[in-house]
Amino acid sequence: MKLVRKFAWPVIGLTAILFSLYGLYHELHGLSAGDFVASLKAVSVKGWILAGCATLAAYAALAAYDHLALEHLGHRISLWFITICSFTAYALSHTVGASVFSGAVVRYRAYGSKGLTAGETGVLVAFCSFTFLLGTLMLSAIVLLIEPEITARFAGFLPIGASISTGLIILALIGLYVVGSLVGVRPLKTRWFWLEYPRPSLALRQLLIAPVELIAAAAIIYFALPEAGNPGYMIILGVFLASFSAALLSHAPGGLGVLELVFIAALPEMDPAAVLAALAIFRLFYLIVPFVIALAVVFIFERSQFLAGRKIEDEENRTQPHEGG
Repeated sequence: MKLVRKFAWPVIGLTAILFSLYGLYHELHGLSAGDFVASLKAVSVKGWILAGCATLAAYAALAAYDHLALEHLGHRISLWFITICSFTAYALSHTVGASVFSGAVVRYRAYGSKGLTAGETGVLVAFCSFTFLLGTLMLSAIVLLIEPEITARFAGFLPIGASISTGLIILALIGLYVVGSLVGVRPLKTRWFWLEYPRPSLALRQLLIAPVELIAAAAIIYFALPEAGNPGYMIILGVFLASFSAALLSHAPGGLGVLELVFIAALPEMDPAAVLAALAIFRLFYLIVPFVIALAVVFIFERSQFLAGRKIEDEENRTQPHEGG
């Protein structure tokens, strides 16, 4: 059983990549490398700058996830440290894949140096994941209510009424979460963990901050897309929510192939080369550049921890009395 658990997610991730690449082959078999390069060059300087600004906004929102979680736990840590730790954790887990290198490991090492226990780090990771889920659900509901016909891009047999009812149900469930915070639901205690409902002020801030990261991440792609055939930001946001969720569930490193397949299939009115170029810019800004920076941050942090440990060890050796001869 342990062996199965060890290899299950890597196998699932590899299967998702192969399936996506197979689907992309059929979608793009007529596309040349020249078409892709031309589409990449066609992105305006303004588009590149706005995509870069959207990236900064997305990672700033992710840092706010950690800040809310630490406030929930009752820990006060400098905003600068939280920002660096959050950026590093998400940059690594987004690119490498949660099945290979979880952001929880980075948080455990970093926040552990600030006094958090392993259990508290686990609660922090769960809190951040739930905040992300809240943002995904809330934005999905909003997209379904504003653009109910978007479901036809994924499943043509679904009626528009199903989109509206689904959006209303999702918002009702989120409303129940807020009500639970307002009435003060008792903590759930077990032998292994203690799950406590966040305070109303924290729950409301979750709902305000949670969508920002997804809105900004989708904007990276939107700003890189051309105007020709562009269905508008709300449609791009809805397609991004579906593709990004599929990429996370697939456990494929960086959602390799999954993002591209969903986007190209869901945007038939757009030039596939232009869609690929926009997704390449998204990967560059949101995945590749942060990943490189995160590796440097991990190296610097681990080196500082090693040197600090050596310094303490040397001081202890100097203060120990020497044995007589």
